[in-house]
Amino acid sequence: MDKLDSKLRELIITFRKLRDPVSGCPWDKEQDFKSIASCAIEESYEVADAIEREDFEDLKAELGDLLFQIVFHSEMAKEKDLFALEDVIDELNSKLIRRHPHVFGDGSVKDAKDSLKIWEDIKAKERSDKNLDSVMDDVPKNLPSLTRTKKLQKRASRVGFDWNNSKEILEKVDEEINELKHEDTKLNKEGIAEEIGDIFFTLIRLSGYYDLEPEDIIRKTNLKFENRFRKMENEAKSMKTSLDKMNLEELEKLWQKIK
Repeated sequence: MDKLDSKLRELIITFRKLRDPVSGCPWDKEQDFKSIASCAIEESYEVADAIEREDFEDLKAELGDLLFQIVFHSEMAKEKDLFALEDVIDELNSKLIRRHPHVFGDGSVKDAKDSLKIWEDIKAKERSDKNLDSVMDDVPKNLPSLTRTKKLQKRASRVGFDWNNSKEILEKVDEEINELKHEDTKLNKEGIAEEIGDIFFTLIRLSGYYDLEPEDIIRKTNLKFENRFRKMENEAKSMKTSLDKMNLEELEKLWQKIK
């Protein structure tokens, strides 16, 4: 722990030098909460990407970049006498203890699912204590759309507004697809967009029913498509041609071969 304390102090000293009004870095000095908000999101995605690639050396670097964002915001808050990094850490530690009564108290759980339910129940109680007007009030609006959809659905589900089983959800998918086909016959672009949105929304709920993460699903689908497309390009090169010189029938035949 002494080494960790020492390294954390070194990091904070480095950051404060970057923000020094006289000798600091011009870019670092002029940043504020809003100007670097997107950086934290970007670094989070880079962490997820390194995990997906199982590149643990890169993961170490990306976690460092994400940690720097936490230090950056905490130190800017300290400059304004709002809070400091130690307050952030203390709040996190208190939250972990509070939401794990089966570890730090006399509660008990049967499995991971039971543990997650306790966590969500305590979160709901904390939201209730804030006297919010709606269970939707504190769902961040700048979350990635798929993630925000999942959170909105989870909140609705807690009050019983949800499908009972996967069969009902799949029936809803079929219903929305039929509505999309109807809008397509009318060439109603606005209606088409709305129905596609409803299909996305329902499919995300289906993912949640099976405890699948929508972001992970689409990320893996993107990676699968990219890998197959690259193989198509390589196959075309071996045939002394390129994809843009092939017709749709030839492209489909090549796609099926790669699959």
